[in-house]
Amino acid sequence: MWYIIFFAVIVCILLALRLLFFPDRFKFKQVSFENFAFLGCTYAIIMIGFGLLFLLLEMKGWTLIIDSSLRETNSWNQQLATSLYLSAITLFSVGYGDVVPVGIGRLLVMIEALIGYTIPAAFVVRTFIDYEPPKSD
Repeated sequence: MWYIIFFAVIVCILLALRLLFFPDRFKFKQVSFENFAFLGCTYAIIMIGFGLLFLLLEMKGWTLIIDSSLRETNSWNQQLATSLYLSAITLFSVGYGDVVPVGIGRLLVMIEALIGYTIPAAFVVRTFIDYEPPKSD
């Protein structure tokens, strides 16, 4: 069951990225609520997806995250919160240093940071390339 969830999360992340990098067409205005909502949903899917990947690998017994603020008791809720925090802080910035990835977690963080830096550029480029101004009669 763990493998199914793990691969389902990866598929969701890849589908969100596919939609961003290879859309059918943006049918909305260049600046619109729909485009803003699309970008927000893409960020949310990537953030939650990587957070769940961190959590699933931690639950499997791999040490990916060292949290300097947590003590010995590490409940599932704390692990989830820490995983989502690491994912969000990696996606939107370069991190604070209070939660540190180790081992294979460093590779995942590098991939997520790369995605976080390319999403805005890809969104702007695709919006302007695919934008068709309304035809005047």
